[in-house]
Amino acid sequence: MAGHSKWANIKFRKAAQDSKRGKIFTRLIREITVSARAGGGDPGCNPRLRTALDKAYGNNMAKDTVERAIKRGTGELEGIDYEEVTYEGYGPGGVAILVETMTDNKVRTVAEVRHIFAKRGGNLGTSGSVAYLFKRRGLISFPADADEDRILEAALEAGAEDVVREDERIAVYTEVQTLHAVATALEAAGLKADEIELTQIPETSSLVSGDEAEKLLKLLDALEENDDVQNVYANYEMSDEEMARIQAAS
Repeated sequence: MAGHSKWANIKFRKAAQDSKRGKIFTRLIREITVSARAGGGDPGCNPRLRTALDKAYGNNMAKDTVERAIKRGTGELEGIDYEEVTYEGYGPGGVAILVETMTDNKVRTVAEVRHIFAKRGGNLGTSGSVAYLFKRRGLISFPADADEDRILEAALEAGAEDVVREDERIAVYTEVQTLHAVATALEAAGLKADEIELTQIPETSSLVSGDEAEKLLKLLDALEENDDVQNVYANYEMSDEEMARIQAAS
């Protein structure tokens, strides 16, 4: 799991950008709709939908908005037919990048994603070119000042894979299929999570610095700003000093 601490910076920066741009609800609604279409509208039988609902309510989405999104997914209401497409590529420094999208026009989306890669010093790869470098896992995040010992004890007893203190959080990692069982056990133990989600964790990392680091972050930002993009994952590693330098210069 080398490099995932720095990868976490992308996720936190992305969350802040989504809130600033007001796009977080749009992405959550798409995820709810697609999840309901794929696995049905009952969150008790659809773990992916349950994860999407947890995130939606955690972001104060209104119940009627959630219900409409579910109904569009199950076909009870008309709506846009979104398709999930994941793109793979490389950024500056040979960093592997996964781009998860939900689109109603694959031709438009692939053209835009390819243009962003090319313009920012990367290149779009073929299917399977970098996906093997990532592992799909469950992630339960707690604030950095939470009781790590209590979280560790409860999480491991519930079947979690690992508990890691990262830059701005305490992260509990699980297998995909055990995410909600672990999350439920932690909640029963009186431990309130900031976020529960399915994510992609890089299993190897590429160290970047200098111009390559700056170009990489600009590429990731540009991908995240695209309307069809849901999530961006990258296996880069960067020193705290390098990250601080780039943030100060931006």
